[in-house]
Amino acid sequence: MRSMSIKPDDMQEVSSGVKWEIARILASARVHSALQEFRTQESQLRDWQVEMARIPAPPFGEAERARWLAQRFCELGLESVHEDSVGNVLGLRRGSSEQWVTVSAHMDTVFPAGTPLNIRQEGSRLYGPGISDNGAGVTALLGIASALKSAQISHELSVLFIGNVGEEGEGDLRGMRHIFSNSQFKDSISYSMVLDGAGSDTIVSEALGSRRFEVVVRGPGGHSWSDYGTANPIPVLARAIHAFTQTSVPASPKTTFNIGVIQGGTSVNSIPESASMRVDIRSASAAEIERLEAALRNSISTAVDEELRMLEKRGPERKGPPGLSFEVIGIGDRPAGDLNPNARILEVIRGVDAHLGNVAAIQRASTDANIPLSLGREAISIGGGGTGGGAHTLQEWFDCEGRDLGLKRILMTLLVLAGFVE
Repeated sequence: MRSMSIKPDDMQEVSSGVKWEIARILASARVHSALQEFRTQESQLRDWQVEMARIPAPPFGEAERARWLAQRFCELGLESVHEDSVGNVLGLRRGSSEQWVTVSAHMDTVFPAGTPLNIRQEGSRLYGPGISDNGAGVTALLGIASALKSAQISHELSVLFIGNVGEEGEGDLRGMRHIFSNSQFKDSISYSMVLDGAGSDTIVSEALGSRRFEVVVRGPGGHSWSDYGTANPIPVLARAIHAFTQTSVPASPKTTFNIGVIQGGTSVNSIPESASMRVDIRSASAAEIERLEAALRNSISTAVDEELRMLEKRGPERKGPPGLSFEVIGIGDRPAGDLNPNARILEVIRGVDAHLGNVAAIQRASTDANIPLSLGREAISIGGGGTGGGAHTLQEWFDCEGRDLGLKRILMTLLVLAGFVE
């Protein structure tokens, strides 16, 4: 993730119209009541967060958590609550317009099925896997829906609340892809607000592109003694890794690669039938991603060719035909994209931040906002308030202090975008 502080001369000027709209909204007794609720209802928010985090939601296993969220949506008065064909939970809050503002938070976690979900509280801090990412985001989603209901707030644009699947890892943004490619709302979404993790100090308006691959090398396998000379996929994979990791990457645009998983073999005295690795490539530049993908494919192809040449030299020691092959399988493709610096959604949240005295930085990251941003739509990803740390580890934590600032920020931005109606 790349973080870039906002410099005064880089900031989009907040128009007088946006400032007036913020002032108009804050003059409303109903909005004042909604904003106050974020402090008075903290115990309820915390209970929701802990309860949800105790429900497993591994990649492609979000169903139980989705049922829990659908129940909360119904309790909070959202209309037409349902799960779509990929497992997203949708709840509607209609305005007078058929244009929509989406407010979404991903339900899934990185933790595989069977991970102990030991969630605990110590003072204002909550601890446990997924408590912040994305327990904080889903809790913010519920907090906003609750405040709108209790204060009986109306708005011109309709608001679509989404608890989506498939943001993490190999989920490959499948939930948000569905919303923008196959849902009934795809052509009528004006603005998208993605709530991801903790904090109030960031605005993700630049989508970090990434591609992920599984590379598999296959051979005939055999016994380490009697079949000596048979092609061995593991040394082939090792040569490919060595070659690929020599590939240069630019400092700007920032570009990275990672080999995160290696697998292969069954025992120390067996020549493996296969070996594999999983590779993650990221960049702000689509061209750099293409270049690194080509380097990866060339590295594995060259490594296989070298092994075949070595087998030819072994002559009588070689056991049968080489039977060596490889496959590069795409397992993830997250598109890049940047929000227009003059976009209304960016002007609005900067105006809200200015009013709240909140300092936020533009960031480039890989989030659900990648999908609308790559399509040229207006979208941002922001935190659900509070603070957090240890994401994607069993020691993950979230501190509830300051949650109300994040929720005020979200609600005020939403009401300006959706057109608050007194």
